[in-house]
This record gives sequence, structure tokens and C-alpha cells, in this order.
Amino acid sequence: MYALLFADNGMSDGQISALFAIWSTVAVVAEVPFGALADRFSRRWSLVAAGLLQALGYALWTASPGFWSFAGGFVLWGLGGALVSGALEALLHDGLTAVGAADHFGTVLGRVTAVGLLGQIPSAVAATFLFSTGGYALVGWVSVATCLGSALMALRLPETPRGDPEDYFATLRSGLAETAAVPAVRRAVPAVAVLAGLDALEEYFPLLARDWDVPVALVPLAVLAIPLAGAAGAALGGTRLPLGGLLAASALLLGAAGLLRHPAGLAAVAVFYGLYRLVLVVAETRLQERITGSARATVTSVAGLGSEVAAYGVYAAWVFGGLSLVSVVILAFALVLPYALRVRRSDQEPPGSAPRRIDPVAGPGG
Repeated sequence: MYALLFADNGMSDGQISALFAIWSTVAVVAEVPFGALADRFSRRWSLVAAGLLQALGYALWTASPGFWSFAGGFVLWGLGGALVSGALEALLHDGLTAVGAADHFGTVLGRVTAVGLLGQIPSAVAATFLFSTGGYALVGWVSVATCLGSALMALRLPETPRGDPEDYFATLRSGLAETAAVPAVRRAVPAVAVLAGLDALEEYFPLLARDWDVPVALVPLAVLAIPLAGAAGAALGGTRLPLGGLLAASALLLGAAGLLRHPAGLAAVAVFYGLYRLVLVVAETRLQERITGSARATVTSVAGLGSEVAAYGVYAAWVFGGLSLVSVVILAFALVLPYALRVRRSDQEPPGSAPRRIDPVAGPGG
């Protein structure tokens, strides 16, 4: 409900978009350095620290609502998001590889994503009750407790030993070298970045519901179908599907909902989100399949950095053209997505060769 919290504390659409931009700016600065931090030290502890920082951000919003408090909370949340980005996928991929199940990464990632989205169901029900009982303050403090609980849960995640680690800067150089030098990775990273950046649109779903005449107290329940559809789509992410066509269809549905401007349009938004989440999981899986070096979290964080840059485009499109312009942008990107993620013959390693490792100093030819 934080977008509604901002609006009800006097923030204009421009100020709300500025807050989201601050969130993205922090992530842009911290994304890759924090990805290398997870590779060098601990991906599990990165997830723990992320929960603690997000809890601090929510506490700041709740204790002292106002533009600068909201901005400070987003700084903390942005740092926490940078700690998660890359670390989660790397932790999952290495864990599956250790037990000989790397081929199941897409399926498991889809399920992990789906469970995360399904968590919004009890959250929506709780938010409706908490808001009706104690307003934004009660919602905020319960959110703080939830983040602290997630940090405690992260402590129990297993982490696969990775041998003797490189120093921090060697790890950082290794990840950046693989991103730049391996053609399949170089194309997949920006494709995943743009797709992940489109998720910034989720921040506006509660505002859409309110603008389409849904009462504020009912907004959490009204948008409940959207994460449900997203969970269903993500759960199908282990399959091979025509990504460009699915993304194009989702963009058309989103544009139609914007023209309708009615609570019923939320159903079309839900279908859009389900298709979008399916495409995102498949694209993320294809990126992980192309990474062969040890700095997996760093490479994934480069895509995360790109997603934050892409989010600026979403915010700008929303301010200048609303949902219609956003849907046009998604449709245009759908046309180029298949070319970015396809595997070309020149990308393949010679038959029987071992996966190439990028030397952090000498580069791809070293």
C-alpha cells in the first residue's frame, strides 16, 4: 500500500515517480558492487542483510511520513534490493548444480517466483484488515516485523561451498569481463534487464485501481488477481515458449485495459502480468544457462543494474503517456526480444570443450 501511503500524505504523481526514481538510482549505484560482494563473501548473508535494510526503511516511513523520509526509506530498500539481485539466482543455481539438477533451474526459479507472488494473497487480506483497524501505521509496523522475519528465514538457506574465493576486485573484474566478452551473455543481459525493468509498472497497479473507482480500503483485494496471475505465469517458466509473441499479446491486453478505465480492466491487467512473468522467468533462465564463470551473482547483477535503468523509462512513460504509452513500449520491445535471446552457432563452444572461464585480468583470450 505504499504508493497509496505516499498519495495520501500529499505526494503528487510527479513526486511519487521521483521517489521511485530515487529507489532505482540507489540500486543503479549499488547493484554490481553488491553482486560482487555476494560472489566474494556470502550470498546467504546478502539476503539476510537485505531483509534488515528493508525493515529499517519501512520503520522510517511509518515513524515519520513525508517526502524526505520516503526518500530515505527507498535508499535503504534500494541497498537491500541490490544485495538480493544476483545473489538469489546464484545461490539457487549453484545449489542445483551441486546436486546435479542444473537443468531444473528454470522450473525451480519459476516456483520460487510464484511462491513469492502468492505471498501477496495473505498480505492483501492482512493489509485490508490492518488498514481498517489501525491505518497506515499498523500496516507499516507489521511490515517491519515481516521483513525481520524474512531475514531470520534467510539464515537457514544452505549455501554451496565455492572453494577458495578471489579477492573482491578480481571477482568484480571477472563478472564484468564475462558480461562484455561472451556474445550470448552480452545479448541476454540487456534483454533480461529491460524485461525486469518493466516490473516497475507494478508500483502503479494500486493507483490504477483507485483511478478506476475502486475504494482505497478495497484496493489490496481488488488487485489480488494480479499477483495470482503472475504466480501462475511464473510457475510455467520452465517451459520453452515463443517469448516475443507472448509479450506482444500481454502489451495489447494492457493497452486495452487502459482504454477501458474500469474496475473490470484489472482482469486484463492480471492476464498481462501473468504472461509477463512467464516471459521474465524464461529469459532469466536463458541468461543463467549462458553464464559459465564463477562470478554468477556479479553477471546477474549487471542485468539488475540495467533493469533499474529501464525502470526510469517506465516511470517516464507513465508520467508522459500513462498506460497507453507503456503498452506501446512493451509491444516494441516484444519485436526484438526473440533475436536477443536466441543462441547463434557462433555462440557455441566447440564440441567436447570445457566451459570457458574468463580471466579477470587477461580477459576472454587470456
